[in-house]
Amino acid sequence: MELTFIAATLSVALIVSNAASILLAASRLKRRTTIALPAEARPVSIVVPSRGVEPFTQETLDRAFSLDWPRYELIFCVANADDPVVRLIRAAIGRFPDVRARLLIGDDRISANPKLNNCVKGWDAARHDWVILADSNVLMPRDYVQHMMAAWRADTGLVCSTPIGSRPVGFWAEVECAFLNTLQARWQYAGEALGLGFAQGKSMLWNKPMLDASGGIRALAAEIAEDAAATKLVNGLGLRVNLVAAPFEQPLGRRTLGEIWSRQARWARLRRVTFPLFFAPEILTGAVVPLALALIAAASAGFSLPLTIVAVLAAFYLPECALASAKGWYLSPRMIGALMVRDMILPAMWVRGWLGGAVDWRGNAMTIGTKAAELEETPSRA
Repeated sequence: MELTFIAATLSVALIVSNAASILLAASRLKRRTTIALPAEARPVSIVVPSRGVEPFTQETLDRAFSLDWPRYELIFCVANADDPVVRLIRAAIGRFPDVRARLLIGDDRISANPKLNNCVKGWDAARHDWVILADSNVLMPRDYVQHMMAAWRADTGLVCSTPIGSRPVGFWAEVECAFLNTLQARWQYAGEALGLGFAQGKSMLWNKPMLDASGGIRALAAEIAEDAAATKLVNGLGLRVNLVAAPFEQPLGRRTLGEIWSRQARWARLRRVTFPLFFAPEILTGAVVPLALALIAAASAGFSLPLTIVAVLAAFYLPECALASAKGWYLSPRMIGALMVRDMILPAMWVRGWLGGAVDWRGNAMTIGTKAAELEETPSRA
């Protein structure tokens, strides 16, 4: 009887905490709407580190050149002149002569983080006091800058947006959506609601004079992940990391299990190294642990195991689907299956986060240790 009570109590507690995180996230998130230009539209520099050509590269480039902001410059940064994305960037610059844009090529090795190294030259070349570091696979809406600026407050040190997976092709891409949207984005917005804002490197709005006074972009080399370094730097200044109310899309296209594992393993290892106390309870965020506890309680009490499985999974996944539907995120009849597969992967991913060994970072083999990491170039993959 004691085992039944303990297992049932812990299972219910985890189910309730899962539902609470969804409610907290929902309170911070808004469905996408268009934001009008503010009365004072400050000039902005947008630094875009690029590497390789992906299925949506042409569209994301065109979106970057079509923003509804009166004064902005685009600074594209590429480490290698032979990268095939160089041709596409130059063609886009030629198609949009009215947008101030530059392509900078070179690799400043200030850290083991290849994206941060790629951004240094763009940061140094930025002409304006407001700088957005934007990943090349972010699908910017026309009011992209408005959304970023609208999240800035008097006590803000950094504004970010998590990626929201969209346009998946195939089941494994839907699993990627399950990771990105109703798990990772949800917990990040729930954390912000509790005053625990964490940076996300997909889109980061900085006040350049503020960061320059604290060491500039090179200060983000203090951690292997630039968003972890940004979080600690901003918190150290007594400021907050704010998230945009309606995060931006990242179109996915087709994905494979191997690609998902490689990306999620890297992120897990980075979280483990940079924020170990927050990473440790991640094993409890999926349905596996509460389901196992519920089955132990049900077996001990002589309750139906199939009904227990259905009840726990419904309690976990129906609120996730409701969140996706309410915020206009991708949702399909296969999403329940994708959520289940995601949660079966999570425990292995969590264990992988505690282990050493190399992970892949956009064609680089990286061994992530503590704050530093060893980086070894491998052949580039478009």
